[in-house]
Amino acid sequence: MPHSISPLPSSPPLDDSILPDAPAVPLDADSESSSESQDVDVDVTPKAIHAQAALPSSTRLEDMFEDDDDDEFSSSAAPTRADSSQEAIQPPARQPSTKPTDPETMKAFYQRLFPFRPLFQWLNHSPTPGADFAQREFAFTLQNDAYLRYQSFATADLLRKQCVALVPARFEIGPVYSANPRDRKTLRKASAFRPLAKELVFDIDMTDYDDIRTCCAGASICARCWTFITMAIKVVDVALREDFGFAHVLWVYSGRRGAHAWVCDRRAREMDDQKRRAVAGYLELLKGGDKGGKKVNVKRPLHPHLDRSLQILRTHFAPDILAGQDPWSTPARAAHLLSLLPPDASLLSALRKKWDSAPTRSSTSRWADIDALASTGVADAKDIGRQLLEAKQDIVLEYSYPRLDAEVSKKLNHLLKAPFCVHPGTGRVCVPIDVSKVEEFDPEEVPTVGRLLGEIDSWDAAHADVQGGEDRGEAGGARKVPDVEKTSLKPYVEFFKAFVAGLLREEKGGKREREAGGTAEGMEF
Repeated sequence: MPHSISPLPSSPPLDDSILPDAPAVPLDADSESSSESQDVDVDVTPKAIHAQAALPSSTRLEDMFEDDDDDEFSSSAAPTRADSSQEAIQPPARQPSTKPTDPETMKAFYQRLFPFRPLFQWLNHSPTPGADFAQREFAFTLQNDAYLRYQSFATADLLRKQCVALVPARFEIGPVYSANPRDRKTLRKASAFRPLAKELVFDIDMTDYDDIRTCCAGASICARCWTFITMAIKVVDVALREDFGFAHVLWVYSGRRGAHAWVCDRRAREMDDQKRRAVAGYLELLKGGDKGGKKVNVKRPLHPHLDRSLQILRTHFAPDILAGQDPWSTPARAAHLLSLLPPDASLLSALRKKWDSAPTRSSTSRWADIDALASTGVADAKDIGRQLLEAKQDIVLEYSYPRLDAEVSKKLNHLLKAPFCVHPGTGRVCVPIDVSKVEEFDPEEVPTVGRLLGEIDSWDAAHADVQGGEDRGEAGGARKVPDVEKTSLKPYVEFFKAFVAGLLREEKGGKREREAGGTAEGMEF
């Protein structure tokens, strides 16, 4: 099990009843491709989907993630024909491809590994199919880069069938609407189709750190610069939980150079745009463009959120910024550091003279020089100690505080890439991040889709003597082994299931309170 993920503690069984998924029906042909806010009708109807048999309605909540009969984690055992011969049909052998997300690979991924059922439970907030899922917008990016918006599905099975049929390179999740997104053009009034709810989301991308990271640039990342994402997750996560009282915050690796946060509490989902802007503004600190100028100017005394953030970031500043990035190692970068200090002519002149005599001086040494020279009395200002303290606090924040793409968080109708999608450039799966072990998360260790399919093949080869991909326990009973259990994706899926189970427990309790006439506490700004 990868060290960055640990399943959440097990919880006592619950007695929720699960109703069966609605029978599958053919997907309609009114699918749209969105480009620059224009909708174009595109026929994406796959072959007719046959109705499926109803499942028992007496299933308990603790059984809703059972893998023994979970179609989305189907065994790699060869399927059998529905005739009297029962002859096994072997899946076609995968051919090597230079593209990490070629259609054949992605189809196998959607058929055998993608956790459609937990994703459904997460977005539906209930085991029983309802409007939270059925009226949720999905958007597909196809292999030819066509972008299909306003897709919707009544059940997890219908979403799975569409993914297998269209083989999207990825898909995004949007809000729950007041009507089915597929029916929006049939409504008499445009105002009848409006977004009602969606998770509060945050996007942290490494490219926003390009002006201060020195190890990589653009799409490239390494262990040293990934620390910026680690620091951002720690600061934002504690603010969301302690300052806003949110309990269900899911962090997901973006697949290449960033991370996304999904705040799933009901209070967060029901926020309007004004409240979302307020939360984003609360967390936003850096101002200004990509180059030049001081980006942090905060009032004193520091807000408790900033004071707490400094306590978190100080533990990273010396090893990860000063030593790891060495941000002022060149004369040009050292000049920028001088521009961030108090405008004391004597002190700046002394620092400039010292650094000009040693142009390759490390950032750690330059940082120490500031206080060392100030303590000699070279500065003109009498309160230089206080000024330097505040300036250094601002510098720590500028070089380590989270750089959020705030626009992603401000709009209810913004779409964001779904967890467990595959990044088309890297082939890596967008896996959840265990925030309790965030410092151990290594993006370069996240499995690629090709590696996962190879792990299935290796497992099958090693267990070729086991008939039909079955495993026999201590009692000797045969159990079909789901494909996901044969791969390194298993701990990430288990973590996601545990997160979803916790969310459903709270949703169940909140529903009972609402039915009893209780009122949920609102959030004031």
